[in-house]
Amino acid sequence: MTEAAAPRTPGTPCWVSLIVHGLRSTQHFYAGLFGWEFVPGPDQLGPYVRALVDGKVVAGLGQLPPDRHLPVAWTTYLASDDVDLTAETIRSCGGTVAVGPLDAGEAGRLAIASDPSGAVFGVWQAAEHVGTALAGAPGTPVWNELVTRETSTVCKFYQTVFGYEAEAVVSADFDYQTMRLEGRPVASLHGVGHALPRDRGPHWMTYFEVADTDEAARRVVELGGYILRPPREGTGGRVATVSDPEGAAFTIVRSDAR
Repeated sequence: MTEAAAPRTPGTPCWVSLIVHGLRSTQHFYAGLFGWEFVPGPDQLGPYVRALVDGKVVAGLGQLPPDRHLPVAWTTYLASDDVDLTAETIRSCGGTVAVGPLDAGEAGRLAIASDPSGAVFGVWQAAEHVGTALAGAPGTPVWNELVTRETSTVCKFYQTVFGYEAEAVVSADFDYQTMRLEGRPVASLHGVGHALPRDRGPHWMTYFEVADTDEAARRVVELGGYILRPPREGTGGRVATVSDPEGAAFTIVRSDAR
């Protein structure tokens, strides 16, 4: 269990947030699954709470306005020293900025954007709130992966906007690139071709640490969620892809490093 370092190098995944229709029922689900506790957060965009593990903030949950019927999905935020400049670069590289840049109270400044393939991500310029404050403990986000059709084109976008160094896995049937900053792996791109879910399209996937993947998967179902891909052995540990009752997909993992 380690505290996450701050300030973040620009481009580092620094926060994950989920905007839902039923905030209270969603809090109940994640409290039951991860043991999260909650405190109020900035409410410029509507009701919003921050999730805590051992008193440290690890994620955010917000509520959609009643008249907004948007897909419910976890959003990965990437750190920036200047969100306005990053937004300009996103646009110039073929991406789209859908929200902001705007201030989130005294916490920081944000934008919501999408890459040229349509995958949505956030950009966060920290002020009082630097982002996820704990890493490695059960219930914390431990990895973020872009699931897309093919990586080569979109990889250039992220390299230009965030300065990533890309390390490709050389394989005839596996399209995967590890994104590094200052030599440290921070995220990955996974090209899945026609296996990309038609109802989701390209998307960022958040991985949450758990003590026992199989037990956590069973708990997901007990709490009203769904198993999208059953527990299996992955390159970094035992993983399962699941969703909460509103359909927000995420991956649970018991990493080999634990």
